[in-house]
Amino acid sequence: MTFPAARHAQSQWSATPVADRKAIMLAFHDLVLERQVELLDIVQEETGKSRADAFNEVIDVAMTARHYAYRAPRLLSPQRAKGALPLLTSTHVERAPKGVVGLIAPWNYPLSLAISDAIPALLAGNAVVLKPDEKTTGTARRALALLEEAGLPTGLMQIVEGGAEAGQRVAAACDYLMFTGSTAVGRTLAAQAGERLIGFSAELGGKNPLIVLPSADPVTAARGAVGACFSNTGQLCISVERIFVHESVADAFNTEFVAATEALRLGPGWTDDIGRLISEEHLDRVAALVSAAVAHGARVLTGGTHEGLYYSPTVLVDVPHHADLHDREVFGPVVYIETVSSVDEAVTRANDSDYGLNASVWGAVREAREVASRLEAGTVNINEGFAAAWASVDAPMGGWKQSGVGRRHADEGLLKFTESRTVAVQRLVPLSGPSGVPREKYAAALTTALRLGRRLLR
Repeated sequence: MTFPAARHAQSQWSATPVADRKAIMLAFHDLVLERQVELLDIVQEETGKSRADAFNEVIDVAMTARHYAYRAPRLLSPQRAKGALPLLTSTHVERAPKGVVGLIAPWNYPLSLAISDAIPALLAGNAVVLKPDEKTTGTARRALALLEEAGLPTGLMQIVEGGAEAGQRVAAACDYLMFTGSTAVGRTLAAQAGERLIGFSAELGGKNPLIVLPSADPVTAARGAVGACFSNTGQLCISVERIFVHESVADAFNTEFVAATEALRLGPGWTDDIGRLISEEHLDRVAALVSAAVAHGARVLTGGTHEGLYYSPTVLVDVPHHADLHDREVFGPVVYIETVSSVDEAVTRANDSDYGLNASVWGAVREAREVASRLEAGTVNINEGFAAAWASVDAPMGGWKQSGVGRRHADEGLLKFTESRTVAVQRLVPLSGPSGVPREKYAAALTTALRLGRRLLR
């Protein structure tokens, strides 16, 4: 098993100065950009996504490495905290690594969703044991090779190959578990982490809504919605699967949205928009959800066909609530549209979901901001689908409700891989009071000091 070797490597790595860890991640940043062609080739070979979608992974990993390389020294430095007694108590908070972080990553973004979590975990002083999806182990191994070329000690990050059984081994032995995948598996892993009393973070499923306000330009919103729905062939936790459009702009939006969807090009090249689905099994699942919705009364405005593993971008209307597709994540290039008569109705329908990962609002910015603050989602993009929030790596990313626990990105995306240690130094007078002073008199003096402090801190 890889964990004993990882623990040995981690014990030495945790003593490595943060400045040295930073230099390795900046070197990795440069290598990812320099070797992007070979990374793109591997990602495309394993996933079948378009060249542009694969390139998004390269940029994401480079941006994450740069961000945390520069942020880690400050986050990991001891932080001064207010002491119990001013001048007499000096308190600092230190950050120590968890130990060995287990990462279980999915196939849809095999570079981003494996390595972008490994980066902060490693910078925090941990070892990493990564279990990639069985379909995308080549991407993970190539990324690890680049990390080691950048200077990461051999054995500090290790890859465990296999299916669910391999994931169970990781969950059973790590000191902190990060999972990206389905809500059903996330619940199982969370229970196991709770049983072991280890930290757990997860980004899970989504049934993400997009709202088109009366103030939106319907043509601009429709063209933006195409990218929000169909990027990465819809195989993206934060892509849009539900659209709620105000009746005042519905006709214009729907016409432009269908036209823009039908103009998408299927294929693997730079000039193509939509790649293939990951597997025959997944194709069957997507097609079955669409077929069942149609059998229950949904209408197909465009799409609903496939050639090989290429499933045509599909737009539905009149999807009944009892159809599985209405509430269940499709994870493919499928979206349905509902017309609403008010903004309040749009918000209510958007929030009527067990999920709360991402949302998108299109319209005048002031109005859209007000709507965004009413949505039950970890990220909300205004006049964008998902990329603006995702690429803002200095802001937290994660889900409400059944869409996850914890956050990646921002400071929390690194600090979650650490344990805090409070170190307090008491000088001159103990908190229990100086010797020789009666307890009652000391209690009265301390009470007066607290009252004075309350006035001074107003």
